[in-house]
Amino acid sequence: MIARATGDPAAFQELVFPFLQRDPVRNSTILTNVADRVRGMLYDPEPPVFVSVHDGDEVVGVVLSTALRGINLADLPVELVPLVVDVLADASPRAIGVLGPEESARAFAEQYAVRTGRTFRETERSRLHQLGEFVEQKADGSPRMAATADLDVLAPMFGNYRAESGLTAEGAAADRRWLEQRIERDRLWVWEDGGQIVSLVGHQQPVFGAARIGPVYTPPEYRGRGYASALTAEVSRKLRATGDEVCLFTDLANPTSNKIYAAIGFRPVRDLVGYAFA
Repeated sequence: MIARATGDPAAFQELVFPFLQRDPVRNSTILTNVADRVRGMLYDPEPPVFVSVHDGDEVVGVVLSTALRGINLADLPVELVPLVVDVLADASPRAIGVLGPEESARAFAEQYAVRTGRTFRETERSRLHQLGEFVEQKADGSPRMAATADLDVLAPMFGNYRAESGLTAEGAAADRRWLEQRIERDRLWVWEDGGQIVSLVGHQQPVFGAARIGPVYTPPEYRGRGYASALTAEVSRKLRATGDEVCLFTDLANPTSNKIYAAIGFRPVRDLVGYAFA
């Protein structure tokens, strides 16, 4: 077997999407990330590295490394980790972290740290959920699609979401551009109550019949009133109505969000572990 790297998202899409589409829910993160790059919707301070693992002519593993999100192992089997480490230790030696299934992520972190002379620590445990039987949620107010006129309200809200989530800050201009792109493509919703935007929910463009929800954010002063639950449920319902499977990620350290999504009908699919490199 052999691992190959490229920086061309279009070529990578053509090569690996037939493999990834076998399970579009479990592979949602890489599918949507690559698809958005092909559409010109994602920007990085450094070029991403796309890795495919091959057994003869067959793709058997897919990994993505980006400057802002680190290395995503998707469902990479642990036995393929050394092949990917060999490639990324050279092609992406300053990755900020790695995320993947527990055994594979731990093995990768250990081997990559040795190869690059770095250290690592566990930083997150997350869970992928898929919508099962839908349960409507109620709250005061109503949902609507976000509009360009909302940007002055949404931009600082999205910046606060990044900060609270521990995501790499990209600056106000980048946040505004991200919001504009999602609004233009009808991928961002808000909940209004009393004429105020009190929550936002985005979703990725469906790929191979799977749509992933995120981000979900309610400012602290509006929490505890069911806004995020009601809006997430409404967006989920609309995506399900088009025939798509609906999924999302939660932080296992946040029992509140896990309880909220379970009430809507989301059920666990798999758990992931993240490590940060220093």
